[in-house]
Amino acid sequence: MNVLDKYMKPQAEALSLRYKRLEILSSNIANAGTPNFKARDIDFAAQYKNAIGAGELATTNVQHVSMLQTSPAGSARYRVPVSPSLDGNTVELHVEQLQFAQNTTSYEADLQFLSERLKGLRSALRGE
Repeated sequence: MNVLDKYMKPQAEALSLRYKRLEILSSNIANAGTPNFKARDIDFAAQYKNAIGAGELATTNVQHVSMLQTSPAGSARYRVPVSPSLDGNTVELHVEQLQFAQNTTSYEADLQFLSERLKGLRSALRGE
């Protein structure tokens, strides 16, 4: 992995995962009235750690077991509702809207962090 990849990877991975989560949450909101629809979500923290390799230990022997769970990036799991509806729908609109708003704010912050990194890199290349 080159230096530029190491420099940009955390923000790029965060943006990618937050975008995937926005898609999932908006699907949940759109299907709030659909009978038997099961709300889904991703565990952002676990997926992010897995994507950037945080906490990964070096293996010195082929018999060592990796500590990270290997699940596809952005894989969604079903959300456990507090009070599912009678038609089998597990979308709780107030929860989904709150999660969507929080994720949108985090997405915008990650986008700003990436923009600042690019500005810093541009300044370094210009010698400023």
